[in-house]
Amino acid sequence: MKFIFSIFFIGLASVVSAQLRFEVVKYPEFLTQEKRLFIATDFNNWDPSSEEYELKKDGKGVFSITLPDTFRYFEYKFTQGSWLSSEGGPNGYARPNRIYEKSSSDTSKTIKIAIETWETVPQYEFIVSGLPKNTPHDAHIFIAGNFNSWNPSDPNFRLKKQLDGSYRILVYSQLPKLEYKFTRGSWESVEGRSSGKARPNRIFTKNSSMRNKIADIEILSWEDLTGTFNYYSIYDILLLFAALQGLLFIIAIPGIQDYNRLANRWLLILMGFVSVLTFIRVMWTHREIAENYPKIQLLPDFILLIYAPLFYFYLQKLLFQSQKLAVKRALHFIPVLLQFFVYLPYFLMDARILKLKIVNQDTDLQIVFGGVGLIGLIANAYYWALSFKAIRVYKEQYQTRYSYEQSLHYLNTVLAIQAICLVLWLFTGILYLFGGFVFAQNSDIMEKSIDVIWLVFSTINYFLGYYAIHQPEVFKMPQPEELLKEEPTSVIEAISEKIRTKPTPSVSVAKEKVWDENLTVQKEKIEDYLKKSRAYSNPNLSLNELAAKLKMPPHTLSKIINDGFGVNFFDFINSYRIEEFKKLVHDPRYKNQTFLAIAFEVGFNSKTAFNRSFKKMTNQTPRDYILGVNEQVEEA
Repeated sequence: MKFIFSIFFIGLASVVSAQLRFEVVKYPEFLTQEKRLFIATDFNNWDPSSEEYELKKDGKGVFSITLPDTFRYFEYKFTQGSWLSSEGGPNGYARPNRIYEKSSSDTSKTIKIAIETWETVPQYEFIVSGLPKNTPHDAHIFIAGNFNSWNPSDPNFRLKKQLDGSYRILVYSQLPKLEYKFTRGSWESVEGRSSGKARPNRIFTKNSSMRNKIADIEILSWEDLTGTFNYYSIYDILLLFAALQGLLFIIAIPGIQDYNRLANRWLLILMGFVSVLTFIRVMWTHREIAENYPKIQLLPDFILLIYAPLFYFYLQKLLFQSQKLAVKRALHFIPVLLQFFVYLPYFLMDARILKLKIVNQDTDLQIVFGGVGLIGLIANAYYWALSFKAIRVYKEQYQTRYSYEQSLHYLNTVLAIQAICLVLWLFTGILYLFGGFVFAQNSDIMEKSIDVIWLVFSTINYFLGYYAIHQPEVFKMPQPEELLKEEPTSVIEAISEKIRTKPTPSVSVAKEKVWDENLTVQKEKIEDYLKKSRAYSNPNLSLNELAAKLKMPPHTLSKIINDGFGVNFFDFINSYRIEEFKKLVHDPRYKNQTFLAIAFEVGFNSKTAFNRSFKKMTNQTPRDYILGVNEQVEEA
């Protein structure tokens, strides 16, 4: 029996003796309010806050912990519960791991340690001064960000409520830029915008004064506690209305009877894409959809590269009935095809991984979104310039063949809207490129700029659809290019056509002489006809119609007007109308008529066209002209 007790006490003594005691006898002032100390080692997976490895403080202020002396070698370091507040070396720099190596000559099992400094880590104090009124009274507020792996309920990042009702926390991080959001313990209860929708990450950028930096913040809403009224903001309603109206136009426009159905077909495709992607844009900003279907957030980006070529082809069909080969048209969609393949890995990615990438704003996503945005800006600016040029060319050609103004103001309005979007797009791109250096604290500006772009852009559907339904004559535009295809039928036309074949100088001189002789005759013929027939009083008079009355090909008539009178067809006919107006305005029979009524009587189809033409040809407004004439009469 005595032998057994001897063996027991010898074993117990060996167990007690096989222990290591670490005592931290000297340390700088703690950075955390809890003033807790932990040991992190390679045998506890370097956990900086494991309660099993927390050092205990005695009455003398010494922190200690006892570990089993079963390891011959291990590395360790002391922390305050996080790697953001670990011990440091001289001058506050990171220090190498401490090393314990068991030796046969060691007799002491107590290791006394002095911590020189804490690793110098930028310290940020976040103060939440305002919470939504519907915040539960017992709610715990957490901060989650790229400094804690976006853990929405990390106890080490729970804000402390102060006597003044605010919530505060100190965050230590070496990261050059902090991205974060506030939660009530889960991503379902994360903060949102004032409308209750998902908000972008808050951003705080490291700068020269990085110690004790204070961020005073107001939380506007919680996504899970948003009321029905706020859930659908005015912004959402406007975008949804634009998308819905676009879809209604798609149903109504095919019923319009006009010969330019090819243009309307491109218009339907254009409005279809814009409406669907606008609808998706509104939907993914809501938490439930963004949480469950994160990949849908990628779809609205395709409008960046697909809208511009669609609008340009629509314009070409509307104005010129362009007959470009399908192969050539397909080349314009190569950028959006490349965009699809760039986005394809993200479409095939696990939804949870993609959601985490979006929340963390991973570098690869930022590069992809930034690159697509830049290419889209350049492409849209290029197609805008092409569209502007196409409208200008059409107007120039149109005035050589028609005597009335075509209502293209809505197209100018659409181009103006596009220009506004491009300017805002450029502004947003500048924020995106330089946001990390200058605008990081105001990252909401970039998000709001994008919202404004979508809102402004959505109005294009209103203009295109409205004019297609309410003014279908706009979509029956005569095609200037078709008038150039007619064959000459008289001597004059034959001569003018052959002049382009580069004849010998003597032949050219002879033909020019013939042309000059015939030009005088033809001018007199045209003037006599217009004076007798008053054909100019027809507000829809065209070059084709007048040429048919004069029994000459349209392109010959055009050349006679250009060479003989030195003006285009539009100004030529309007000059007769203005002269007729001057006569009628002094005719007693028209003394009770308004200027506009007389202008319509002589062939003008709008007040704008009348005023513009009168000013162009007389350097006076109609009213100024009448006043001047009356003054001359009184003086006489």
